[in-house]
Amino acid sequence: MSVSTINYSYVRFDSTINKTIAFRPVVLEEDLNLIHEWMNQPHVIPFWNLAFDLERMREHLQKALADKHQTLYIGCLDDEPMSYWESYWTIDDIVARHYSAEATDQGIHLLIGEAKFLGQGYALPLLRAMTFFQFANQATQKIIAEPDIRNQKMIHVFEKCGFEFQKEIELPDKVGALMFCDRQVFFERWKA
Repeated sequence: MSVSTINYSYVRFDSTINKTIAFRPVVLEEDLNLIHEWMNQPHVIPFWNLAFDLERMREHLQKALADKHQTLYIGCLDDEPMSYWESYWTIDDIVARHYSAEATDQGIHLLIGEAKFLGQGYALPLLRAMTFFQFANQATQKIIAEPDIRNQKMIHVFEKCGFEFQKEIELPDKVGALMFCDRQVFFERWKA
């Protein structure tokens, strides 16, 4: 499939990796098997805890897709699906109990599903692209992340992107590292 035939919500060429990064909305029947496979990968299981059988994954995704406070995306590199993203409004999320959330704050959950893309230097460009995508909403001044405190590699990537660690927070499924990315700080870092 070429870029022109896929319904992407956001497309950005990243010269640091010489690849086009794009995000498209999750479509249940098209993406169920792929997301199910990714959630059952050894590098994903400890941080997502969604290693379900296919039917339970279908139910989980149906519920997530119906949840109006978030949008699910498949992230692609040069049209190849390789990552899963949840972009959400923090004011309607459990994370809002842990800081003074504004109605326009957005949050990010992500995973790189395909193991062949791990350790290739793609996490930062992908995260940067999603952050640009979220900041396209002019009202959003802050992006939130709460990666698992054990996931030091991802915390490091968030920091390189412009997120700053705030505190550890207790969430139902993990201890998270609450991190904020301020619009002005982000654009100063990545204005080029």
